[in-house]
Amino acid sequence: MRLRSAVHLAAAMLVVTACARNGDASSTFSGGSHSDGADAASTNAGSSDTSSSTTSSGGASDEDSSPATAAGSTGTFDAGVQPDFIPSPVGCKGKIDFLFLVSRGGNMKFHQDQLVAAFPQFIATIEAKFADFDYHIMVVDGDDSWGLDDCTKNCPLLECKVGDECCDVSPCNCPPKSVEIGDPCCPAADYPCESLDLVTPCEWVYGSGTVLPAGNKASNKPCSIDGGRRYLVKGQQNLSDTFACIANVGASGDGRLGQALTAAMQKPINDYGGCNELFLRDDALLMVTFISTNGDYSDGTPAEWAQAVLDAKHGDDRSVVMFNIGFTECSEADRLCRLAAMFPYHHGIFVGEPEWGPAFEEAASLVDTACAGFVPPPG
Repeated sequence: MRLRSAVHLAAAMLVVTACARNGDASSTFSGGSHSDGADAASTNAGSSDTSSSTTSSGGASDEDSSPATAAGSTGTFDAGVQPDFIPSPVGCKGKIDFLFLVSRGGNMKFHQDQLVAAFPQFIATIEAKFADFDYHIMVVDGDDSWGLDDCTKNCPLLECKVGDECCDVSPCNCPPKSVEIGDPCCPAADYPCESLDLVTPCEWVYGSGTVLPAGNKASNKPCSIDGGRRYLVKGQQNLSDTFACIANVGASGDGRLGQALTAAMQKPINDYGGCNELFLRDDALLMVTFISTNGDYSDGTPAEWAQAVLDAKHGDDRSVVMFNIGFTECSEADRLCRLAAMFPYHHGIFVGEPEWGPAFEEAASLVDTACAGFVPPPG
C-alpha cells in the first residue's frame, strides 16, 4: 500500500508540474515572451536611439499596427496536461534572404546611388559574421509596370520631341524637372530598345524581382544575374556590380512598396514556375529593406502588409529583420516605418542622411542577433 501511494503521489506531482509549464511560451506578432534560447538571443536586440534613427526589439501598439495574433509558437503543441515542446534555437546558419524594396519616384536616383555605395560594406560585414554565408538578394520596385511607354512606343529611334505628333507628353512644370517643347519625348537617351525582346510578363507583376531596370535614370540594360533568376544567389559573379545594376531602378515610376512587399510574400510567386521561383526559403532569415522618399499609397494597411510577411514566415515574427529608410522619427505619414516597427527586430533612419553605412552596420547587428535565435519551421 505504501508503494502504491508513493507511485500515486509521484504521478500527481508530474501532472502538477506539467500544468505549471503548460503555456509558458508564446509567440505573438507583437513580440510576446519567448522560450529560453529565443529570449537570450533577442535581449537588447537594438539600443541606439537618436533623432534620425530608431532601433528596437519591441512592437507597435496602435490599432492600425496590430495584425492578427500569430498562431502558437513554432514547434509547440498542447495535448491536455502535456508540456509544450519548445525547440532550441539552431541559428540561421548563414542562410539569409535579402529583399530590397526601392521606390521609382522622381527624386530617387540619388538615394539609389547611396544604396549601391553602402551595399558592398554591408554584405562584407554580414559575411564576416557567418562562416558559411548563403544569400539570396532581390530588388523589387513599387510598380506593376515596366519602363516608360513613351520611350517604348518610339523604339528603336528615340528622336521624337515634346510637341511632336509622335509624343504624348505634355509640357509642364513638374518637379524635379520641368518639361518643355522640344525636350526629348523619352528622357532616357540610353533606353534599352535593343532589349525589348527580353521583357517578360513578370516585368508587369507587383513583387517581381528586377532584372532589366528601364526608364529615366535607370540602369537601362539587362543585369547579368547568374542562372537566369530574378535574384542573386551565393557565388554570384561581380556581386557588387550586378547589385548596382538591379538597384538602379530609376526615377520614372511609382513607389507602392507595401503592395509590392505583400505580392513578393505570396506563395505562387515563390513556387516553382513563379516569377521569383524559390526566392523565399523556410530555413532562412528574411531581411526586408525599404527605401522611399514619399508617403506610401499602397492598397491595404501596414498591419495587412505585415501579416503577409508573417504568413510567409510561418507566424514567426523573430525570423524577420526590418530596415526602413524613410521619414524622420517614424511619422504618421511613413506607413513603412510603422510596418517595420511591428517586428521585434527593426531599425530605421531618415532617408536624407548623407551616409547610410552606419545604419547598415546597425542593421547587420540585428541580423546577427536574430539569426542566433532562429528556429526553422518543422518540415
